[in-house]
Amino acid sequence: MCVYKRMFESENKILTKEGVLHFLELYESECLPFSPDFSEFIIGPLMDALSESSLYGRSPGQLVGSGSPLGLKLQKFLVTYVSLLPEEIKSGFLLRFLQKMTSRHWCAVPVLFLSRALASVPRCKALGVEGLLALRDVLRCTMVTHQVLLRGAAQCYLLQAALRLVDVEQVSLGDVSALLVSLRQEESLGRGTMLWAELCDWLRGNERYFRQPSASGSQGLQEASLTTYVKNLIQEYVRSPAWEAGEGSLVPDGLEARLTATMVLLAVDVEAKKAQNSGKQRTQNVLGLFLDPLLGALVKFSTNAYVPVPKTDRCLQLLLTLLHTCMLRGSGAQEDEVSILLQSLLMSASESVSEFILRRLTMDELRTVSDLDRCHLYLMVLTELIHLQLKLGWKAGAPICRVISPLKNACIRHLQETDSGQEPTLARQIQRVTSMATLARVCEAIDLQPALQQESLNTGPLERFLSTLPFNQTLQKPCAEDPESSSFFEESSSCQGWGKIVAQYVHDQWVCLSFLLRRCHPLEPAAEEDKLEPSLPSVRTPAQTLCAALDALSILPSDQVSPVFCCMKALVPQLLTSSESLCVESFDVAWRVLTSLSNTQLTFWPNLRAFVQFVFDDTILATAAKTKGQAYFRIKEIMYKIIEMSAVKTGVFNTLMSHCCRSWLASARDPQGSLSSARHYSELILEACMFGTVFRRDQRLIQDVQAFIESLGHDCATNVVMESTKKEDCYVRVCAIKFLCLLDGSNTAHKSFMEDLAIKLLDKDKQVNQSRARYYQNSLQHRVKNRIWQVLLTLFPRFDQNFLNEIIDKIFQAGFANNQASIKYFIEWIIILILYKFPQFLPKFWDCFSYGEEKLKTSICTFLSVLSHLDIIIQNIPEKRQVLKQALLVALQWGLSHNFSIRLYALVALKKVWAVCKALYMEECDAWTALIECSLSQAESVHGTGNAKKNWQRIQDHFFFATFHPLEDYCLETIFYTLPRLSGVIEEEWITLGRFSSFTDIPSGSGPLWCFSRTLLCELNPGDWSQQDAGTGSGEADGPSEQADVQKKIIPWGHDLLDADLELALQDRAAKLGKSISRLIVVASLIDKPTNLGGLCRTCEVFGASVLVVSNLHCVHDKQFQHLSVSAEQWLPLVEVKPHQLPGYLQQKRAAGYTVIGVEQTAHSSDLVQFCFPEKSLLLLGNEREGIPANLLRQLDVCVEIPQQGVIRSLNVHVSGALLIWEYTRQQLLRRAGAPS
Repeated sequence: MCVYKRMFESENKILTKEGVLHFLELYESECLPFSPDFSEFIIGPLMDALSESSLYGRSPGQLVGSGSPLGLKLQKFLVTYVSLLPEEIKSGFLLRFLQKMTSRHWCAVPVLFLSRALASVPRCKALGVEGLLALRDVLRCTMVTHQVLLRGAAQCYLLQAALRLVDVEQVSLGDVSALLVSLRQEESLGRGTMLWAELCDWLRGNERYFRQPSASGSQGLQEASLTTYVKNLIQEYVRSPAWEAGEGSLVPDGLEARLTATMVLLAVDVEAKKAQNSGKQRTQNVLGLFLDPLLGALVKFSTNAYVPVPKTDRCLQLLLTLLHTCMLRGSGAQEDEVSILLQSLLMSASESVSEFILRRLTMDELRTVSDLDRCHLYLMVLTELIHLQLKLGWKAGAPICRVISPLKNACIRHLQETDSGQEPTLARQIQRVTSMATLARVCEAIDLQPALQQESLNTGPLERFLSTLPFNQTLQKPCAEDPESSSFFEESSSCQGWGKIVAQYVHDQWVCLSFLLRRCHPLEPAAEEDKLEPSLPSVRTPAQTLCAALDALSILPSDQVSPVFCCMKALVPQLLTSSESLCVESFDVAWRVLTSLSNTQLTFWPNLRAFVQFVFDDTILATAAKTKGQAYFRIKEIMYKIIEMSAVKTGVFNTLMSHCCRSWLASARDPQGSLSSARHYSELILEACMFGTVFRRDQRLIQDVQAFIESLGHDCATNVVMESTKKEDCYVRVCAIKFLCLLDGSNTAHKSFMEDLAIKLLDKDKQVNQSRARYYQNSLQHRVKNRIWQVLLTLFPRFDQNFLNEIIDKIFQAGFANNQASIKYFIEWIIILILYKFPQFLPKFWDCFSYGEEKLKTSICTFLSVLSHLDIIIQNIPEKRQVLKQALLVALQWGLSHNFSIRLYALVALKKVWAVCKALYMEECDAWTALIECSLSQAESVHGTGNAKKNWQRIQDHFFFATFHPLEDYCLETIFYTLPRLSGVIEEEWITLGRFSSFTDIPSGSGPLWCFSRTLLCELNPGDWSQQDAGTGSGEADGPSEQADVQKKIIPWGHDLLDADLELALQDRAAKLGKSISRLIVVASLIDKPTNLGGLCRTCEVFGASVLVVSNLHCVHDKQFQHLSVSAEQWLPLVEVKPHQLPGYLQQKRAAGYTVIGVEQTAHSSDLVQFCFPEKSLLLLGNEREGIPANLLRQLDVCVEIPQQGVIRSLNVHVSGALLIWEYTRQQLLRRAGAPS
């Protein structure tokens, strides 16, 4: 335990993870006897270690969405350990486990996997009331700040754990309902999910076994069954509370209403499961039984003026919560029988409720600050009743319809009343705020529901009143000496909150103005009789109204600016030509408001959508593009700022792209649609095609865990109740690609837009090639180039011969560049398609082989790979003979290259071209038959042994030559998923066809692109061979390809083709310098300090080591390194190997015949004095503090330690390395001299 504890507390997180994994594997191999100390160790040091989020990362090579290996082992361990615990111990252990989850700060990832492990524990009666309280503490305290998706999934697992572990005989239904109300229905416990069904089954099976509360309890509920409990619960809820207060009482927080509504619907669904054969009548009877007390109270609201205010609040809250909770969750959810019955029952009380709301809102009954919350409740109920009436069928005489017009007229009358020069009273000001809020809600309802416009008959007075309303007019604070307002000033918090009241009043004014402007300037053509006269003041003076909007943005809080943005969207197009500077100022002010709240999630996203709809409105974009003035360039500047913001706030660019693509597609469908806006702002599509950032490790961890949760599908209720927001970076590219696929290639404007985009993409590719940024596999530069060629390949069918004449040279030139494997495949593919569709370009293709070998180096392999698919290219050529003869000449010419890679590619091309010639029975080639057959036979025999044979077989079996078909595989699936997967591109870049279809903001297209691949390509796994651009050489490749995120040009050991070349180069360099040739490799990748590295570099050079391996080649520029190395780095080969790549590197060197020797003190270390070094030795040095990690100790062939006589535990790592390097050199010198070592 002491050893494990030290590993758990280590600063080295790799060591901590190894220790945790090893500990969790204990019970997989053997069952240890139970010990109280062991349980304490789990609750203490182990759970402390498990709180570190970084331990839950994916293993190398593990697919996204497959879950954390440590999380899976934790789940197995907890299941096994709890199963083996004695029954009397389980309860205490699990309770302490839960209490530990509340005793410290936990991040979202550990809590998720701990909750999942708890949910997997076999059913047992372990938790009582104290256990439920601990679960509630986790839900309410520990998880409150976690990411929404992870928090929702953890809630699901904790509820499942409760259903498995609770002893129902120790808890009451009241205790259970208190736990359920702690769950957020919008994140986890939604009706219609599998979790809801599981909870119903659990309640059904245990309802008669729950503990009965004492008769003397405060509520006195007799819980003989779930039905009885819920019936009594709702009766207690509806009954007037004992703490009933006066008119100024606060509105209840709604928690009790949520509890009651949840238990009512659970009980109804449980009864429905019991009586599946009884049909609808049983459900209706049960629901009516439960709701009778509520309905009885609601129908009295309009006739009984003395119903206590707290009772009306509670009843309306329950009505509202029942309607929200009964809705089935999920994007495709339909209303079920219970929802329809519930809505029908509640609508039976709509007349009484609507008349009650009309009276309360218009008859000066709301007089205190606390009544404003009550006003908000009334308006929410009113809106819900309007939606229900529309759903059930709008009828002219319906009760809810009859209150709209009186409500509107009364609000206008209250707002038009003046104070006759007297100081305003609190009651008067509250009534004004209430009337304005009500009028805003009526405007929203009329705007969204056309049926209400007809019902409200004459809307002219409303529009005239709104147009003359002085906007941004603040409410004067009531005088403190006023007796009527004394209660207001007695509440200091209310006094301080008067500014919020005024802000809400101004906000509601702008909601009304937004309605007015939409009526005057509708987005869709309106009938003549529906259009408003342009003489209304607010409409007639848009410049003054826009200035008022800017003033409103300066006084409104950030969560209330959306309606102002909506108004600005209607006003700016009218002023963009005449008052451009004012419009630009409105852009700037709106942007400042948006960025000031970027850390406030609840308000940022709605405001971002409103801002994007305002600034990037198609009318504004088109008008700004015509004038090309300040507004045009400011819009582009804001566009780039949004893209920049999206690098740190995922999902921002998605909102902009989705809006613009939808609006541009709408205009493109118009017969005269010319994509003018899209053409003027094509940089947006260009940036979207290349968009995507390289995330930090902690960000990738959160994304991996979210992908894991989403992969669970309907098994995790969170995926059902929370619709995917599609905020991942890949959806920006998905949006852009779907937009491009929907453009019409026969439309001249569309075709011109796509051609312009293609030219810009090729220029961007050239710019990336010329960049001095590091270009290695899966670097940002590699990813950008990969995305560029994916888009070009997608656009190819829309290119005609004239346009290809302009860009063909750029495409061929890109083939000569230094490219990663995935880029080469895309370039080769598009060249094949061009030559297949337009054989006229074949002469330009043959010219690519005419450059000298020294200039081309191995990039000629790109064109030899194209040549291997000549059977596809010549399908449309009537006269194939001349092309085949030229292909044979090229293949034979490059088959004589001194570079091993080029020879391999040329032989593959020769073999495939010759097979086509034989299939066509070309008589002209008869004279060549003997020569070619002999050459191919000789190639097979030469490559019959050793590494050459392996590489010859690998390249022939490679997917690009053996399986890939350029025509049948041409689809989005291959371009964006299969080819990146097979070419070693990081998994973050893979976009499945499912992601395209799930992104519904833009409709999917049709045609071959949207089909699945017709070959077996998608079933293949990544192979050993990969196309690589490297320098020339004559060696033969050896060893497997390294697929890690490393720079291939800088790390030669990561290449198949360069191992032998590197060794020959090092030997040649040593010979030229007159140095002895050593086979010692010193690996110092674990060493951090530049002083130690500099000293080692000097020691290695002095004693003739062949290579020094470091973690980062940039260390040679460090002044401390240079001070100790004294230019040794200029005479000693250095190789970069990252610490996480060491396992693969050591394995590769062992396969090459090296003995891996570690310098470490272990139980089985060999004494340096007695150890005999092999000639091919690899010396691995440990970290200054931590030594050699445990995962690398397993890969060592031998450990060597230096004998010590003193008290100090160890030597400096540089000194240790120098001693072993000298000992190796001494032994090798003695061997060469013939003396025994």
